[in-house]
Amino acid sequence: RLTAHLTTLFNTLLAFVDATQKSGVKCKDTPGFVVNRLLVPYMMEAIRLYERGDASKEDIDTAMKFGAGYPMGPFVLLDYVGLDTCKFIMDGWREKFPGDPLFRESPLLNKLVAEGKFGVKSGEGFYKY
Repeated sequence: RLTAHLTTLFNTLLAFVDATQKSGVKCKDTPGFVVNRLLVPYMMEAIRLYERGDASKEDIDTAMKFGAGYPMGPFVLLDYVGLDTCKFIMDGWREKFPGDPLFRESPLLNKLVAEGKFGVKSGEGFYKY
C-alpha cells in the first residue's frame, strides 16, 4: 500500500516538473543523487591537481571553461557553492564510505575553511571577492 502511494506521489511530482517546463530525472536514493555525486568529486579532483602543483587554479579554471565548455571553472564554482558546504558534503560522504579514495580529505580545503575563507559569501575562498 505504501509503495502504491509513493509511486503516485512520485508520478505527481514528475508531472509538476513537466508542467513547469523543467526536466526531471529518476535515480535511486544515493548520496548526492546525480548532480552532486558527480560535481563534488570533480571539484575535489581540481583541488587535488592544484595541491600537487600540476597546474595553477587559474589554468585549471581556464582549461575547464574553454576545453570542456563549462560556464565556469571548478575553483570559481567552489567559491560560489561555498568551501564550507563542499567540505561538509565530503565529510559526510567520507563518514558513510570510509576508505573510499574518492572522498579523501583535502588539506588545502580544510585550511581555507578553518580560516573562514568560504568563497563568495565570506569575500574570499580560492579567489578574493
